[in-house]
Amino acid sequence: MASKVIPWYKKKHVSQVKTDYAYQHTKHVSKQHTERKSSSKLLSEVQAQATEAMAEQAYTIPAFRQRTAEETEEYQRVSKNVGRGLTVIQEELHRMRIATKAQVESLEIQKEVKGMMTKRLDLLEEFPKMPDFLVALRPHTVWEKTPVKLFCTVEGNPRPIVKWYKDGVPVDPLSVPGKYKIENKYGVHGLIISRCVVSDTAEYSAVATNQHGTATSKAKVTVKRPAGAGESCQLGLVPYLTDIHASKLEVTLLNRFPVSFGVEGSSIRLVCTMVVVPDLPNVPPYAQWYRDDKLLKPSKLVEMSVGGGAASLTLPHLAKDDEGLYTLRIFTKDGTAEHSAYLFVSDAAPSAPGVPGAPMSIKAYDVNSDYVLVAWKPPNTVNEPPITGYFVDRCEAGTDTWVQCNDAPVKICKYPVHGLKVGHSYHFRVRAVNSSGISRPSRKSDKVTALDAAESERLQGTEEGVPSAPGQVVATRNTKSSVFVQWDPPKHQKNLMGYYIDGRIVGAKEWFPCNHKPFKHTRFVVHGLIPGESYVFRVQAVNLFGLSEESQESSPIAVEPALATPSAPFGITMLSSDGSSITVAWKSPKHCGGSKINAYYIDKRDADTLLWKEVNLSAVTERMCTVENLKEGTFYEFRVTAGNVAGVGLPSAASRPMKCEAWTMEEPGPAYDLSFSEVRSHSLVVLWKAPVYTGASAVTGYFVDMAKKGSSEFVTLNQETVHRHYLQVSGLEEGESYVFRVRAVNAHGIGKPSQLSEPVVAKALPGTKEIVGGVDEETGDVFLSLEACEICETSKFVWSKNYKPIGDCPRVAVTAKGRTSRLTFTNPDKDDLGRYSVVVTDTDGVSASHTLTEDALNTMLELSYAIRHPVVPLKHGLNYEILEKGHVRFWLQAVKISPSVSYRFIVNDKEVTSGEGHKISHDVATGIIQMTVDHFTRANEGTYTVQIHDGKAKTQSSLVLVGDVFKAALKEAEFQRKEHIRKQGPHFSEYLYFTVTEDCTVMLVCKTANVKKETTLYWYKDDEEIVPETPPNVMSGSCALPLPLFSRKDHGVYKAMLSDDRGKDTSVFDISGKVFDDIINAIAQIAGASASDLVLQCTPEGIRLQCYMNYYTEEMKTIWKHKESKIASSEKMRIGGTAEMAWMQICDPSDKEKGHYAIEISDGIKTHTRTFDLSGQAYTDAYEEYLRLKAAAFAEKNRGRVVGGLPDVVTIMEQKSLSLTCTVWGEPTPEVTWFKNEQEVASTEHTRVTFDGGKFASLVINKVTPEDSGKYSINVRNKYGGEFVEITVSVYRHGEQIPEPKLGQPKTAAATPVPPKSPAPPSKTPTPTPSKTQTPAPSMKSPTPTPTSTPLSKSPTPTPKSPTPPRSVKSPTPPRFMKSPTPPRK
Repeated sequence: MASKVIPWYKKKHVSQVKTDYAYQHTKHVSKQHTERKSSSKLLSEVQAQATEAMAEQAYTIPAFRQRTAEETEEYQRVSKNVGRGLTVIQEELHRMRIATKAQVESLEIQKEVKGMMTKRLDLLEEFPKMPDFLVALRPHTVWEKTPVKLFCTVEGNPRPIVKWYKDGVPVDPLSVPGKYKIENKYGVHGLIISRCVVSDTAEYSAVATNQHGTATSKAKVTVKRPAGAGESCQLGLVPYLTDIHASKLEVTLLNRFPVSFGVEGSSIRLVCTMVVVPDLPNVPPYAQWYRDDKLLKPSKLVEMSVGGGAASLTLPHLAKDDEGLYTLRIFTKDGTAEHSAYLFVSDAAPSAPGVPGAPMSIKAYDVNSDYVLVAWKPPNTVNEPPITGYFVDRCEAGTDTWVQCNDAPVKICKYPVHGLKVGHSYHFRVRAVNSSGISRPSRKSDKVTALDAAESERLQGTEEGVPSAPGQVVATRNTKSSVFVQWDPPKHQKNLMGYYIDGRIVGAKEWFPCNHKPFKHTRFVVHGLIPGESYVFRVQAVNLFGLSEESQESSPIAVEPALATPSAPFGITMLSSDGSSITVAWKSPKHCGGSKINAYYIDKRDADTLLWKEVNLSAVTERMCTVENLKEGTFYEFRVTAGNVAGVGLPSAASRPMKCEAWTMEEPGPAYDLSFSEVRSHSLVVLWKAPVYTGASAVTGYFVDMAKKGSSEFVTLNQETVHRHYLQVSGLEEGESYVFRVRAVNAHGIGKPSQLSEPVVAKALPGTKEIVGGVDEETGDVFLSLEACEICETSKFVWSKNYKPIGDCPRVAVTAKGRTSRLTFTNPDKDDLGRYSVVVTDTDGVSASHTLTEDALNTMLELSYAIRHPVVPLKHGLNYEILEKGHVRFWLQAVKISPSVSYRFIVNDKEVTSGEGHKISHDVATGIIQMTVDHFTRANEGTYTVQIHDGKAKTQSSLVLVGDVFKAALKEAEFQRKEHIRKQGPHFSEYLYFTVTEDCTVMLVCKTANVKKETTLYWYKDDEEIVPETPPNVMSGSCALPLPLFSRKDHGVYKAMLSDDRGKDTSVFDISGKVFDDIINAIAQIAGASASDLVLQCTPEGIRLQCYMNYYTEEMKTIWKHKESKIASSEKMRIGGTAEMAWMQICDPSDKEKGHYAIEISDGIKTHTRTFDLSGQAYTDAYEEYLRLKAAAFAEKNRGRVVGGLPDVVTIMEQKSLSLTCTVWGEPTPEVTWFKNEQEVASTEHTRVTFDGGKFASLVINKVTPEDSGKYSINVRNKYGGEFVEITVSVYRHGEQIPEPKLGQPKTAAATPVPPKSPAPPSKTPTPTPSKTQTPAPSMKSPTPTPTSTPLSKSPTPTPKSPTPPRSVKSPTPPRFMKSPTPPRK
């Protein structure tokens, strides 16, 4: 059915979407104005006649009804106009009859004119004509999953624009790609709906529009489901349910999965939430998932679930094969509910740069018993090197072993695989190869069994070669983050598989892939683009042989929403009324349609009528209008329509009825135009405009109220009125929605509240950035800048100061480039301080603010001055450095200098140039400028200055070198000159210094340089030469003089002299004072660390505590403590030591000496402490041992012994007399007995034995004979013990050779007295040999040396003062220690 709505002479101008919109608008304004006046006059006359004809008596109010004056007025107004309803209806019918008659007559006239004036067709074509359907839409009834085509033919001049609607909702082919196709050929318009579903049942309408009117044609489409179509649903969950039970559920889709982006190897989940009625846990809805219109089935690679109010599809291992359009189809009571969105899958990170992506869609064709043809789709190559071939791998099902099938890469996208086993199943995969390497393997193919080829799928097409390049590529607007790309197919398709689409930002070099799987159609929506950026696109065709040449690039397209008419304004509010006019304001449409709104049209009507009347003929650009010529006391309704270059949009909803009566209240009217800026997670700025009606006095301030959305409890945000037209609101809850209102205040009170604002959510836009202040590095201009997070083609940056638009102000200049706007101050000063804000129009509220403070402005002004008056920045100012040879280098370093830099050195107000004695140079790379003075003398004292010029920048730096500073520099220069001369011959690279080895040997070390074999090194101490055991090796580069057992004796001045024929060098080291103390501390550090635990040893004199260490000397800072009290050396407490240990001896101990003992060894930094607890059982055992050793020592001292005089061997000629005489000692006087061959010798004439004075014992043999040869011995003994000494006597005859002497073995006398006439047997007690570690030799300064333990007798014997001969052997008593044995030194 076709119908005509609103003739062109009654309709506001509605332009086509064409470039000559402004021209058409101007052309028809005057014509419409004239016609509207005549039409208005005619209608007013008809209305007056109808009113008189249908007049009735006024309605009388019953007496029992009591109303207020206001209620009475309202009742009278309503009752007065009850009859007008019939009048209005009659008037509308009359108008329609007139319009229909006029149109019919017009059509007849047009037909007649066309027949009579065939030669003036060109003139007739220019005649304006509203749209008219020559062939209207017709209804259709089709089966599900079949297509339906709706066609109509429309005419009009200018050519009408036809839009399609489904139940009043515009049909958008891009919202469901592949679902709808809109055609327009030669005036025949068509809508093709593919794969109809039950939900496509609706009333479809085609609306044709041009500037003269609108025509509509409607038709009903009914989609039916065949009987049993729902029987495929087999849930198996609830018994006794029919097969189509899932379709009995009412399902409403809520949150739908968006366009998604994934990466190979990762996982993704597509979820769509829904409301199911009834919600039965065991009966979920029946859902189907499709990819590119192909039904998906659950598998390892596709997981599906329905229930819990959601349907989900999980792809656990993404591959490029998974890219495509995914559709969820839910079977419901009313048919099906569907949602589709595209999934993009990009290549995983390559194993090496430039490696291609993996191939995809691996399939096997022509399956034979031993042969399979494997084919695949090539990957897209954008910035990678071209693909040179492919490797095909096979794997037997059930194993993980892959075998490469081809030795060399195959260059086309198919390969015959031979050598298969009959009945075995295989998987195949493919890898791409280019100059950079081999790609990741593709997803493996489905299982293929090598069987007879009777039923195998065969690969069609034998035409070889890649397809030709696609044709023209056209990109058009779609949404703010996507672009719709179309192209012409290639002329030579050659078994085309699909297309790859590439994109590039305008100005960039690299392309990026828009899809990763060949797309079959010639149109594609590219998602994920940056709003406001401009892109170009190209397309490549794909077949088995690879990729075609790239198509030509599309024209640049900015990512903006598609151009459309704006949405309806809203929020019409009354600002004032004077009895004959009403001032109204409204809010901008939420959607501008992709272009700037340049016109508003206001309509009015009496609240009791249906007829709208236009208020303004010419467009209103402001969002406020005063409607004149109104009747006082009448209620009016208003509506507003917005227009842009695409045309005039839909009108707003009618405002509430507004009474035209003069406002006389003293309080101000409402504020209006509430808006928001700088919306963040916890704050925002609310702005408003001042009331038009101010009341009896001027407005003095405002109160701002806030409430959460849906709540009527408002909270006043400011306790005192604010005088400005904005307020910063903080403390908001992130994600919460709020509404605001503003109340104006004057001297007479608080006025009406403003209309409630739109709800605003406390949440910042993604990517929101703030205003930043800075200084231009080139010009030095101070500026504020904002980079918008989103922008469109019509967006503008509106800057404000203190939320008042700046406009054209000479103090600032506003520039914009891309998404960045800059506010530059021409001559910034304190007048520019304040809060600056910027709003980006035609966006979702992009805005920001920045408060310019005095400190920030001063900082930027300083930087601006530095840029406009540049200086060469210096890393280091002028300084000096003493070089070898005594040269002095004056230098400074700039941050950066150019090759054209110039500079001057000025010394004492005289410029110095490079020449003799001065060398001046610079290095651009390092920024160093330097001058070297070869001969630095007293004449060089003064002030040094460097002046630098580099382009516009300049600087200087000075150095004052006078007084003590100059003297120090001169001294250093002279020293360096001498050092240079010294180093010409052999010299010390490092002078003498000391080190201490681990065994505490002090080494005096020096290092030599510039030496040769003939160079000698001599050591001296106090000018006396020291000859070390090992001659120094100067060629080694290092020489050392060891000082073992270092002590005070090593005090002195040491000197090392190095010399040869080139000269000599001397190094002196004075070991005294602090140096000596440092050496002792270094020794103490090593010795203290090596010190053992304290060891207790008993002696005849007392109890001794010993500490073994690597080396000990009394110069070390060693402290002994008893019960934390320092011990001083005394007769009672003796302190001493040897080279290997330190000891402390308690003489004649008593109970007072019990307690805790410690030794502390200090190295100047750290104190090393060792302790021993001499109390309890330890003290008791030690004291008993001391008493035993004391008694043993007394016995040893007084026992009988041979003091001396006897030889070991005697050789004598016969007939000679032999006298063996010795001195003996003992207390009491010992007994002396002589033995021969262990037989006691009696005194006879031949052998006489004497013992004189208790001291001298003799054995005299007169005229010895050979029989007198033998072993003689003497036994000296008293009650404390004795000694047994042997002498070997050899008698030879005259003339015989003197026999070789044979030594007798000395024996130790027994501890008990020997019976008379019987020799004492040797002691069987072994003689222990004390080790050095167990019993170290006593120090020479030790007051009481440790005696050797001996066997004890019961009575003491005094010790002789003469030493015991070494040949005598004693009967020792091994010492007993409290800790046995003494641990070795560390």
